[in-house]
Amino acid sequence: MGSQGGFGQSKEFLDLVKSIGEARSKAEEDRIVLNEIETLKRRISEPDIPKRKMKEYIIRLVYVEMLGHDASFGYIHAVKMTHDDNLVLKRTGYLAVTLFLNEDHDLIILIVNTIQKDLKSDNYLIVCAALNAVCKLINEETIPAVLPQVVELLGHSKEAVRRKAIMALHRFYQKSPSSVQHLVSNFRKRLCDNDPGVMGATLCPLFDLITVDVNSYKDLVISFVSILKQVAERRLPKSYDYHQMPAPFIQIRLLKILALLGSGDKQASENMYTVVGDIFRKCDSSSNIGNAVLYECICCVSSIYANPKLIESAADIIARFLKSDSHNLKYMGIDALGRLIKTSPEIAEQHQLAVIDCLEDPDDTLKRKTFELLYKMTKSSNVEVIVDRMIDYMISINDNHYKTEIASRCVELAEQFAPKLARPDVFIPQTMNKVFEHAGDLVNIKVAHNLMRLIAEGFGEDDDNADSQLRSSAVESYLRIIGEPKLPSVFLQVICWVLGEYGTADGKFSASYITGKLCDVAEAYSNDETVKAYAITALMKISAFEIAAGRKVDMLPECQSLIEELSASHSTDLQQRAYELEAVIGLDAYAVEIIMPADASCEDIEIDKNLSFLNGYVEQALEKGAQPYIPENERSGMLSVSNFRSQDQHEASIHGLRFEAYELPKPSVPSRPPVSLASATELAPVPEPSYPRVTQNVASVPAVSSTDPSDLRLRLDGVQKKWGRPTYTPSETSTSTSTSEKTVNGVTKVDAARDTIYSKVRDTTYDSRKPDAEIPLEKQKLAASLFGGSSKTERRASTTGHRAGKASSHVIEKPQASKASDKTVAEKTIVQPPPDLLDLGEPAVLSRSPSIDPFKQLEGLLDSPQVPSNSNHGAAGANKDSDIIGLHAETAGSGPSSGIVNPVPTNKNDLDLLSGLSNSTTDNALGGTPTAHSTQVSKGPNTKDSLEKDALVRQMGVTPTSQNPNLFKDLLG
Repeated sequence: MGSQGGFGQSKEFLDLVKSIGEARSKAEEDRIVLNEIETLKRRISEPDIPKRKMKEYIIRLVYVEMLGHDASFGYIHAVKMTHDDNLVLKRTGYLAVTLFLNEDHDLIILIVNTIQKDLKSDNYLIVCAALNAVCKLINEETIPAVLPQVVELLGHSKEAVRRKAIMALHRFYQKSPSSVQHLVSNFRKRLCDNDPGVMGATLCPLFDLITVDVNSYKDLVISFVSILKQVAERRLPKSYDYHQMPAPFIQIRLLKILALLGSGDKQASENMYTVVGDIFRKCDSSSNIGNAVLYECICCVSSIYANPKLIESAADIIARFLKSDSHNLKYMGIDALGRLIKTSPEIAEQHQLAVIDCLEDPDDTLKRKTFELLYKMTKSSNVEVIVDRMIDYMISINDNHYKTEIASRCVELAEQFAPKLARPDVFIPQTMNKVFEHAGDLVNIKVAHNLMRLIAEGFGEDDDNADSQLRSSAVESYLRIIGEPKLPSVFLQVICWVLGEYGTADGKFSASYITGKLCDVAEAYSNDETVKAYAITALMKISAFEIAAGRKVDMLPECQSLIEELSASHSTDLQQRAYELEAVIGLDAYAVEIIMPADASCEDIEIDKNLSFLNGYVEQALEKGAQPYIPENERSGMLSVSNFRSQDQHEASIHGLRFEAYELPKPSVPSRPPVSLASATELAPVPEPSYPRVTQNVASVPAVSSTDPSDLRLRLDGVQKKWGRPTYTPSETSTSTSTSEKTVNGVTKVDAARDTIYSKVRDTTYDSRKPDAEIPLEKQKLAASLFGGSSKTERRASTTGHRAGKASSHVIEKPQASKASDKTVAEKTIVQPPPDLLDLGEPAVLSRSPSIDPFKQLEGLLDSPQVPSNSNHGAAGANKDSDIIGLHAETAGSGPSSGIVNPVPTNKNDLDLLSGLSNSTTDNALGGTPTAHSTQVSKGPNTKDSLEKDALVRQMGVTPTSQNPNLFKDLLG
């Protein structure tokens, strides 16, 4: 800030900043800030403070808030400053308000009127400041208050205003999608803006809209591809370059959109292949932003319909990332490889040694990302190695959240691939025991339930022998570890359940031995009621199975003491289980077999929802005079209660802020008889706002019969309602539909070319410069176990040089083939013209909406005039490559073009209009006069009809205040 009081601030404020910067502790800083707060409280309440001083006080309040202290005593002064006419003070007030307040603050209502006024200002800087406040402060209730003005600003002459208006509408969509759902077509139109900044801002709301509904925007694929091609060819001004990359953030957003539109759609994906391939070839990988664009290209290739050449290019980029010394690039390479193996799993084998290096890297973030990759590429041949690696890593870390995630993944992999292993009955118990033992209570309870279900249901095949082996192996392993101290509660629940269900199933262990182990568990974990509940239930199952088999149950003393203890427990659940065990022991074998059948834990239980077993009892009760059962929806009084409920909901919905004017009453006809009492209530017309609107019917409360003398209400039949719905809906957008929308086929089969490229993928190793002797033997064995047999790796390593030579020669020949394919695509594209963005079945949005005569609305005769669409698709196809950028590029002495307009004009009127716009801009830039448009479109009411309406108004005794026909204005406004 300097010693002279930089930026016009006082020396006192500069000393404050300096003292806070030199504070040696947080306590000293707080003491300085608290003294400043007391000073500001005293000075800001003084009368007649100069505006320059008040501005400094507001800035000091902002500084206090930034340091984490409360400055709410000065919020109202910041709100007052937004009302000032001075530009600097107003912008300072808006800045402070957006930092101080949130959208639900009580003071928001005080600045809505100021924002409305500033949005109509002639100074575009004031408009920009108001739009900034709109994006931050306007909530769902106040959106209708500013929505008409924001929509009108989409046609402003300044590109900064149009850009901020797009951002405001995007914010409205995020807060309340229904409030701007009828304005979606405006985003399509702004995509054709001649300023690249406005076009780039439009991509953000379009991305959100496409994410929700992809099929409605399939017609924009050609336009997005055309824009991306122009950006990649550096046809934008140099000001949009970042580290010598042409508009990289626009490229990234476009690639994200194309990835959504091309997912599972072969026809749409074919339009993207050429431009994505060009970006792969031309993009500079020496900078971070260039690598970011390449990464987004890989994500796009992995999402759209597979193309062999693009997959090969993506694999080359991934190899470059993985060979880098930067951990960030390695991380990107691992993430990109995880995306690409969904399309072609064989790609991972090329980079097996690089993946192993990342797995052993000390960078914990990179190691976790590598485990995610291994999780995605797991198959039956490497599941044991990957699960062991994941468990070892889980043991070595202290992050409980990530421990839980790894434990869930290990269990999921074991359940998914265990049936395909040679000994699943050994792998599953060993894996689960390790996970539960080391993850402890961090394991999700759903994991335990899934394990119980897997053991009960088996592998889903008809091999009962394998299922019985799995259960026997689980019982043996659990009996070995049940005596270990401090086992997790979730693991103990699984152990008790398995021992109760299958402890005596194979006859290896006696019932007394199992019950003794269960009693020991209940005694060792006496403070855990859940474990004790599982243990007592397991005892009941074993006793029931013994009784059903005809064997005598010998209750051990420790079991008897456990039952007596639980019968007197404070837990009603444990009491009930203990009483149930005593009752089951006293039953005969037949009853026990019906109550608790063996190995029936996963059988479906039939439930009689109609309770048919009570039919006899119900008939007897009805014969004795009992009242019949009436269903809930047929009971008397329920309908009236629901009516009252809906009425309350309706009243609650209409109790909100309203921003619409009163509706206009209908005029009286001169030929009618004398005015009655009902017609005398019609008052003078109130002018409507200048924007078009549609009257919507408000849901009325259910009518009450007038014959009911108990309900005395006013009869409102025929009385006009004065309030509409608190929304803003232009009439033109309510009838606009996307005529170009069509159903696109879903995911189709991959053609033979994809299989061909998989057989021709280069079998390059991680680093061809390393000889086999330098690679450790342990790493080679690990790679063989993760990615396949060792013989493959050795042969691949020995033939690396030869295949790399072939691959390089293949790469050299690629540009010629791509040129030929480009020509073929260009010829095909001329035959089929792309869809027109501007032809949306609506009149074009002008820079300012002309005011509408209220007397025409009074008679209900004003309708939205439609401009006839004179589309010429043949001309569109022939002039597809001629765009506004080419027109701007012809300006003498100027650099690159200043913007991207509609990449695909579709009719002659659009071409004339856009060319006139370009010539006008060019002439203004050269200091000349703008050229007049050769074609002018006139809109508005008929002259004869207007004269008749004026005559009718004069008969009513009212003079029209304005006649403003709806004419086209210059688009540059």
